[in-house]
Parts: sequence; structure tokens; C-alpha cells
Amino acid sequence: MSTAHPYDALTPDLILDAVETFGVRCTGGLLALNSYENRVYRVDTEEHGARVAKFYRPARWPDAAILEEHAFCLELAEQEIPVVAPLRREDGETLCRHGGFRFAVFPWQPGRAPELNRRADHEQLGRYLGRLHRVGASARFAHRPGVTVESYGRESVAFLLDGGLLPDYLVEGYRSLTTLLLDTIDARFAAIAPRGLRLHADFHLSNLLWTDQGPHIVDFDDCRMGPAVQDLWMLLSGTRAEMETQVGELLEGYTQFMDFAAAELALIEPLRTLRLLHYSAWLARRWDDPAFPRNFPWFNTTRYWEEQVQYLREQQALLDEPPLAWMP
Repeated sequence: MSTAHPYDALTPDLILDAVETFGVRCTGGLLALNSYENRVYRVDTEEHGARVAKFYRPARWPDAAILEEHAFCLELAEQEIPVVAPLRREDGETLCRHGGFRFAVFPWQPGRAPELNRRADHEQLGRYLGRLHRVGASARFAHRPGVTVESYGRESVAFLLDGGLLPDYLVEGYRSLTTLLLDTIDARFAAIAPRGLRLHADFHLSNLLWTDQGPHIVDFDDCRMGPAVQDLWMLLSGTRAEMETQVGELLEGYTQFMDFAAAELALIEPLRTLRLLHYSAWLARRWDDPAFPRNFPWFNTTRYWEEQVQYLREQQALLDEPPLAWMP
């Protein structure tokens, strides 16, 4: 049986030839960047320095969904929100094809990993998020999915159980635990009825590049419709008191540009639980890609699934706790 993967055909020559369709000449300098869902490379050119070429995973998104991602980024960039948006080719296209792959080219944005140790950093990031969400609220995605209990939770659990991935002795416990969790989360979403808007939806520190001028936001590959708090909760860490301080600082900047419904803070632990389920299913769905067993060797081991059950039990307890406090 063949173990070939579509990305096996993505050779250095193909990458360089694709970038040169943008009317530039490549020097041959090529560096693979840290990306697993897609393949992303820094490519050096003679005229314009470095560029970033992103080759989309075959069959993941329809063209219309990728074009919505690009349009959203360009819309944000037009409002001077510091996102790294795709470049247009001379024919006006942002989503291009070469050698059987769909790809886009972006400017190279240097920067360092943020630490967010200062109040001023949280407030500045909050201001940009507020501006991003203000644009996001002005229209809706037509071709991209939402952050929902069904897509992140139930579909993920069904995929994992139907695939026979868990050890037999954990299956029934995992099934009953996730059913209880998802019913609780469903009720929480129904009670709050959060407003849906266009989001980054994967807004964590690894998707921020910090310079002396502040943050630059990258990788809108997972942008979706969802509640505003989806773009806030992954920036929080530490004790409850520390997270309350952080969310207060973020919202101090955020609410200068966009209203925030305090009730959405009760969705933080539900969203964290959904992400745990979604992440496991993502790894399982990508296991045929050789990059995944190589970079995630701990996945699908007995220890992994035992830890996941423990994390979910901890989430069950956290769902019963009061939400983080914020005084507007």
C-alpha cells in the first residue's frame, strides 16, 4: 500500500517556481517555517528581500473559504490593523495555483515571541483586538464554519470514538464524560446566546510577532464566526487572580473600540474544553501526514489518552466555578 502524501510532491524547485509567478526572482534561499497544518516557507528574492509562501493543505478548505480569509485580512490591513495580509499577484489574485498546489505569498514580518508581562502590552493588544472585532462585526463569513459545540466538540468526539483510537478500558468513561461535558457546554451557550462575529479564532501567543512598535497578527487560517471571547481566552494564563488582572487589562484597551458582553467570560472554560477535544481530533485526522508522527510522537499513546481524560475531568470541575470577574 502506498504511503505517499500530497505534500511529498512539494519540492524546493516547485516552491521557488511558484513564488516567481509573482514576478520576482528567487535567490534559492529557502527555509521551512514552523507550520504543520499547511506548509510555509521563507523564500529569499533578489528584488524584494524575503517573502513567505504558504501552501494550503489539499482538500482542507474550499477556494471560497480561503478567499474569505484573504479578504478579511486585506480588510483589516486597510484599517491599519497590524495583520500580515496576502500579497496580490500582477493579475490581482491572492490565491494562486502551481504544480497542483494552492498557495499564497505574504510579506516577511520579523518579530519576537511576545511575553505580555506589562499592563501596557495587554492594553495595546486589547486595542488592536477591539479594532479587529469592530471590523469583524461589520459582515459575516459565508463560507467558513463557526466556533460551535457541534463542530469543535461533538464532531471531534465522534471522530475519535469511531476511529477506535482510545484504549478499550477508557472508551466508555470517555464517552460518558464527554457527553456530560458537551451537554453542559450546550446549555451554557444557549443561556448566554453570544453574538457571532468574524474572528481570528486561533489567537494565541504563537500567532503574534512583537516588534518595538507592538504586535503583528499572523495566520488567519482558522478564522471563523464565533463569540468575541474566543480571541481573548488563549491569552490568559496563571492563577485565577492573575487571569482576572490580565482580562481586565486586555478589556481596558478592547472596550475603547468595541463593546464586550461580560457574560461571555462564562464561556472561557467551555471554549477551553472544546479546544481540548478539537485538538485531539485534529491530530488524529492528520496522522497520515508524516510530519505529524515525527513532531507529535506522544500522541495516541496510552499515557496521552489517560492524561486527556484527567484534563477533561478537571474541566468538569472548572465548569462549575464562577466566571472570571471583570468590572467595566
